[in-house]
Amino acid sequence: MVSASIVTYRTDCDELYHCIESLRKNGVSPIFVSDNSPDDSLRDFCSGFDEVEYIHNGRNIGYGAGHNVAIRKAIHLKSDYHLVINSDVYFGGGVIDRIVGYMDANADVAQLIPNVTYPDGKIQYVVRLLPTPADLIFRRFLPERWIQKRNTCYCLAFYDHSKPFDVAYHQGSFMFFRTKCFDTVGLFDERFFMYPEDIDITRRMHRLYRTMFFPAVTVVHAHKAASYKSVRMLAVHMVNMIKYFNKWGWFFDRERSVWNKNLLEQLGYKK
Repeated sequence: MVSASIVTYRTDCDELYHCIESLRKNGVSPIFVSDNSPDDSLRDFCSGFDEVEYIHNGRNIGYGAGHNVAIRKAIHLKSDYHLVINSDVYFGGGVIDRIVGYMDANADVAQLIPNVTYPDGKIQYVVRLLPTPADLIFRRFLPERWIQKRNTCYCLAFYDHSKPFDVAYHQGSFMFFRTKCFDTVGLFDERFFMYPEDIDITRRMHRLYRTMFFPAVTVVHAHKAASYKSVRMLAVHMVNMIKYFNKWGWFFDRERSVWNKNLLEQLGYKK
Protein backbone atom coordinates (compact mmCIF):
# COMPACT_ATOMS: atom_id res chain seq x y z
CA MET A 1 0.00 0.00 0.00
CA VAL A 2 1.16 3.52 -0.85
CA SER A 3 -0.53 6.31 1.09
CA ALA A 4 0.00 10.05 0.72
CA SER A 5 -0.62 13.26 2.60
CA ILE A 6 -1.17 16.81 1.41
CA VAL A 7 -1.17 19.66 3.94
CA THR A 8 -3.48 22.47 2.86
CA TYR A 9 -4.07 26.03 4.01
CA ARG A 10 -6.66 27.98 2.04
CA THR A 11 -5.51 25.96 -0.95
CA ASP A 12 -6.89 26.54 -4.42
CA CYS A 13 -9.21 23.67 -5.44
CA ASP A 14 -7.90 23.53 -9.02
CA GLU A 15 -4.35 23.13 -7.75
CA LEU A 16 -5.41 20.45 -5.28
CA TYR A 17 -7.41 18.64 -7.96
CA HIS A 18 -4.38 18.19 -10.24
CA CYS A 19 -2.32 16.82 -7.36
CA ILE A 20 -5.02 14.39 -6.24
CA GLU A 21 -5.62 13.21 -9.80
CA SER A 22 -1.90 12.52 -10.22
CA LEU A 23 -2.00 10.36 -7.10
CA ARG A 24 -5.22 8.58 -8.07
CA LYS A 25 -4.03 7.59 -11.55
CA ASN A 26 -0.90 6.18 -9.93
CA GLY A 27 -2.97 4.00 -7.58
CA VAL A 28 -2.14 5.89 -4.38
CA SER A 29 -4.71 5.33 -1.62
CA PRO A 30 -5.58 6.55 0.90
CA ILE A 31 -4.81 10.19 0.21
CA PHE A 32 -5.01 12.25 3.40
CA VAL A 33 -5.78 15.94 3.01
CA SER A 34 -4.66 17.45 6.30
CA ASP A 35 -6.25 20.88 6.31
CA ASN A 36 -4.77 23.66 8.46
CA SER A 37 -7.30 26.22 7.19
CA PRO A 38 -9.45 28.10 9.72
CA ASP A 39 -12.61 26.62 8.17
CA ASP A 40 -13.44 23.28 6.55
CA SER A 41 -14.47 24.64 3.17
CA LEU A 42 -12.41 21.94 1.41
CA ARG A 43 -14.48 19.16 2.97
CA ASP A 44 -17.13 19.08 0.23
CA PHE A 45 -14.48 19.19 -2.49
CA CYS A 46 -12.57 16.26 -0.96
CA SER A 47 -15.74 14.24 -0.52
CA GLY A 48 -15.88 13.89 -4.29
CA PHE A 49 -12.92 11.46 -4.26
CA ASP A 50 -13.30 7.93 -2.87
CA GLU A 51 -9.57 7.72 -2.15
CA VAL A 52 -9.40 10.95 -0.13
CA GLU A 53 -9.78 11.21 3.64
CA TYR A 54 -10.28 14.80 4.72
CA ILE A 55 -8.89 15.88 8.11
CA HIS A 56 -9.68 19.35 9.44
CA ASN A 57 -7.11 20.31 12.07
CA GLY A 58 -9.07 23.36 13.25
CA ARG A 59 -6.09 25.72 13.11
CA ASN A 60 -2.76 26.16 11.38
CA ILE A 61 -0.62 23.64 13.28
CA GLY A 62 2.27 23.86 10.82
CA TYR A 63 3.52 21.87 7.84
CA GLY A 64 5.29 19.02 9.64
CA ALA A 65 2.62 18.67 12.30
CA GLY A 66 -0.07 18.55 9.61
CA HIS A 67 1.70 15.70 7.88
CA ASN A 68 2.27 13.91 11.18
CA VAL A 69 -1.49 13.67 11.68
CA ALA A 70 -1.69 11.73 8.41
CA ILE A 71 1.49 9.71 8.90
CA ARG A 72 0.14 8.33 12.19
CA LYS A 73 -2.91 7.13 10.28
CA ALA A 74 -0.70 5.58 7.60
CA ILE A 75 1.30 3.74 10.26
CA HIS A 76 -1.94 2.47 11.84
CA LEU A 77 -3.08 1.21 8.42
CA LYS A 78 0.31 -0.51 7.93
CA SER A 79 1.02 1.37 4.73
CA ASP A 80 4.23 0.14 3.07
CA TYR A 81 5.19 3.57 1.77
CA HIS A 82 4.00 7.08 2.50
CA LEU A 83 4.36 10.09 0.23
CA VAL A 84 4.55 13.60 1.64
CA ILE A 85 3.60 15.88 -1.24
CA ASN A 86 2.77 19.53 -1.85
CA SER A 87 -0.54 20.45 -3.44
CA ASP A 88 1.29 22.22 -6.29
CA VAL A 89 3.00 19.01 -7.48
CA TYR A 90 1.66 16.90 -10.35
CA PHE A 91 2.95 14.07 -12.56
CA GLY A 92 1.99 11.42 -15.08
CA GLY A 93 1.22 7.74 -14.81
CA GLY A 94 3.76 5.10 -13.86
CA VAL A 95 5.79 7.35 -11.56
CA ILE A 96 4.83 5.67 -8.30
CA ASP A 97 5.28 2.16 -9.72
CA ARG A 98 8.86 3.02 -10.76
CA ILE A 99 9.61 4.44 -7.32
CA VAL A 100 8.09 1.47 -5.50
CA GLY A 101 10.06 -0.91 -7.72
CA TYR A 102 13.29 0.85 -6.76
CA MET A 103 12.42 0.93 -3.06
CA ASP A 104 11.40 -2.74 -3.08
CA ALA A 105 14.75 -3.65 -4.63
CA ASN A 106 16.75 -1.50 -2.17
CA ALA A 107 15.68 -2.30 1.38
CA ASP A 108 18.26 0.07 2.88
CA VAL A 109 16.60 3.11 1.28
CA ALA A 110 14.29 4.91 3.72
CA GLN A 111 13.50 7.99 1.67
CA LEU A 112 13.48 9.04 -1.98
CA ILE A 113 12.95 12.17 -4.03
CA PRO A 114 12.67 12.06 -7.85
CA ASN A 115 13.81 14.56 -10.42
CA VAL A 116 11.71 17.73 -10.03
CA THR A 117 11.15 20.45 -12.62
CA TYR A 118 9.30 23.73 -12.88
CA PRO A 119 6.27 23.79 -15.23
CA ASP A 120 8.53 25.12 -18.01
CA GLY A 121 10.77 22.06 -17.71
CA LYS A 122 13.65 23.79 -15.95
CA ILE A 123 15.26 21.66 -13.25
CA GLN A 124 14.61 22.41 -9.59
CA TYR A 125 17.55 21.77 -7.30
CA VAL A 126 15.63 19.84 -4.65
CA VAL A 127 18.63 18.04 -3.16
CA ARG A 128 21.37 20.11 -1.60
CA LEU A 129 24.23 20.21 0.82
CA LEU A 130 23.26 20.55 4.45
CA PRO A 131 23.11 24.32 4.90
CA THR A 132 25.41 26.52 6.92
CA PRO A 133 24.09 29.84 8.25
CA ALA A 134 26.14 31.61 5.59
CA ASP A 135 24.48 29.63 2.78
CA LEU A 136 21.03 30.83 3.75
CA ILE A 137 21.94 34.40 4.66
CA PHE A 138 24.01 34.99 1.52
CA ARG A 139 21.41 33.42 -0.80
CA ARG A 140 18.63 35.58 0.59
CA PHE A 141 20.29 38.95 1.00
CA LEU A 142 23.31 39.26 -1.33
CA PRO A 143 23.27 39.85 -5.10
CA GLU A 144 23.35 36.59 -7.03
CA ARG A 145 26.54 37.48 -8.91
CA TRP A 146 28.44 37.74 -5.61
CA ILE A 147 27.52 34.24 -4.47
CA GLN A 148 27.12 32.35 -7.72
CA LYS A 149 30.02 29.94 -7.12
CA ARG A 150 28.96 29.08 -3.57
CA ASN A 151 25.33 28.79 -4.60
CA THR A 152 26.25 26.41 -7.42
CA CYS A 153 28.05 24.23 -4.89
CA TYR A 154 25.33 24.40 -2.21
CA CYS A 155 22.51 23.54 -4.66
CA LEU A 156 24.65 20.85 -6.37
CA ALA A 157 23.97 22.68 -9.63
CA PHE A 158 27.39 21.64 -10.99
CA TYR A 159 26.17 18.03 -11.20
CA ASP A 160 24.03 16.93 -14.15
CA HIS A 161 21.56 14.99 -11.91
CA SER A 162 21.58 12.06 -14.34
CA LYS A 163 22.35 9.32 -11.80
CA PRO A 164 21.00 8.43 -8.34
CA PHE A 165 22.96 9.50 -5.29
CA ASP A 166 22.60 9.39 -1.53
CA VAL A 167 22.05 12.88 -0.08
CA ALA A 168 21.07 14.17 3.36
CA TYR A 169 18.82 17.08 2.33
CA HIS A 170 15.61 16.56 0.35
CA GLN A 171 13.32 19.51 -0.32
CA GLY A 172 9.86 18.84 1.11
CA SER A 173 7.63 19.05 -1.98
CA PHE A 174 7.89 15.28 -2.71
CA MET A 175 9.28 13.01 0.01
CA PHE A 176 8.66 9.28 -0.46
CA PHE A 177 9.19 7.35 2.78
CA ARG A 178 9.41 3.69 3.75
CA THR A 179 6.75 3.88 6.46
CA LYS A 180 8.34 1.47 8.95
CA CYS A 181 11.40 3.74 9.18
CA PHE A 182 9.33 6.28 11.09
CA ASP A 183 9.26 3.76 13.95
CA THR A 184 13.03 4.14 14.29
CA VAL A 185 13.61 7.74 13.27
CA GLY A 186 10.40 9.43 14.41
CA LEU A 187 8.08 11.81 12.60
CA PHE A 188 8.55 15.45 11.59
CA ASP A 189 9.90 17.61 14.42
CA GLU A 190 6.92 19.80 15.29
CA ARG A 191 9.10 22.51 16.79
CA PHE A 192 9.55 23.66 13.19
CA PHE A 193 6.37 25.37 12.05
CA MET A 194 7.49 25.51 8.42
CA TYR A 195 10.56 25.22 6.14
CA PRO A 196 13.46 23.31 7.80
CA GLU A 197 11.43 20.26 8.81
CA ASP A 198 12.40 18.65 5.50
CA ILE A 199 16.12 19.11 6.15
CA ASP A 200 15.74 17.85 9.69
CA ILE A 201 13.88 14.64 8.91
CA THR A 202 16.07 13.77 5.92
CA ARG A 203 19.28 14.02 7.91
CA ARG A 204 17.75 11.94 10.72
CA MET A 205 16.80 9.27 8.17
CA HIS A 206 20.25 9.60 6.54
CA ARG A 207 21.98 8.65 9.79
CA LEU A 208 20.53 5.14 9.61
CA TYR A 209 19.51 4.56 5.99
CA ARG A 210 20.13 5.76 2.48
CA THR A 211 18.11 8.81 1.38
CA MET A 212 18.21 8.82 -2.40
CA PHE A 213 17.83 11.22 -5.28
CA PHE A 214 16.19 9.11 -8.02
CA PRO A 215 16.19 10.78 -11.46
CA ALA A 216 14.55 7.90 -13.35
CA VAL A 217 11.19 9.65 -12.97
CA THR A 218 10.22 13.33 -13.02
CA VAL A 219 7.49 15.31 -11.31
CA VAL A 220 6.48 18.95 -11.78
CA HIS A 221 6.44 21.42 -8.90
CA ALA A 222 4.85 24.82 -9.49
CA HIS A 223 7.02 26.28 -6.74
CA LYS A 224 5.85 29.61 -5.29
CA ALA A 225 8.90 30.47 -3.11
CA ALA A 226 6.61 32.26 -0.65
CA SER A 227 9.40 33.52 1.61
CA TYR A 228 10.83 35.51 -1.33
CA LYS A 229 7.51 37.27 -1.92
CA SER A 230 6.14 37.87 1.57
CA VAL A 231 7.78 39.64 4.48
CA ARG A 232 5.68 37.60 6.89
CA MET A 233 6.77 34.30 5.34
CA LEU A 234 10.38 35.47 5.33
CA ALA A 235 10.09 36.07 9.07
CA VAL A 236 8.60 32.59 9.54
CA HIS A 237 11.48 31.14 7.53
CA MET A 238 14.12 32.97 9.57
CA VAL A 239 12.62 32.07 12.96
CA ASN A 240 12.44 28.40 12.06
CA MET A 241 15.97 28.31 10.61
CA ILE A 242 17.21 29.74 13.91
CA LYS A 243 15.51 26.80 15.62
CA TYR A 244 17.15 24.44 13.15
CA PHE A 245 20.67 25.76 13.79
CA ASN A 246 20.03 25.80 17.53
CA LYS A 247 19.25 22.08 17.25
CA TRP A 248 22.03 20.97 14.90
CA GLY A 249 24.76 23.55 15.39
CA TRP A 250 25.54 26.90 13.87
CA PHE A 251 29.21 26.93 12.90
CA PHE A 252 30.30 23.67 14.54
CA ASP A 253 28.36 20.78 13.03
CA ARG A 254 30.82 17.94 12.40
CA GLU A 255 28.19 15.69 10.83
CA ARG A 256 27.31 18.40 8.31
CA SER A 257 30.98 19.00 7.47
CA VAL A 258 31.75 15.32 6.94
CA TRP A 259 28.62 14.52 4.92
CA ASN A 260 28.94 17.60 2.71
CA LYS A 261 32.63 16.90 2.01
CA ASN A 262 31.94 13.26 1.15
CA LEU A 263 29.05 14.15 -1.15
CA LEU A 264 31.04 16.75 -3.06
CA GLU A 265 33.87 14.26 -3.55
CA GLN A 266 31.41 11.58 -4.69
CA LEU A 267 29.88 13.94 -7.28
CA GLY A 268 33.29 15.06 -8.52
CA TYR A 269 33.08 18.70 -7.47
CA LYS A 270 36.13 20.75 -8.39
CA LYS A 271 36.72 24.09 -6.69
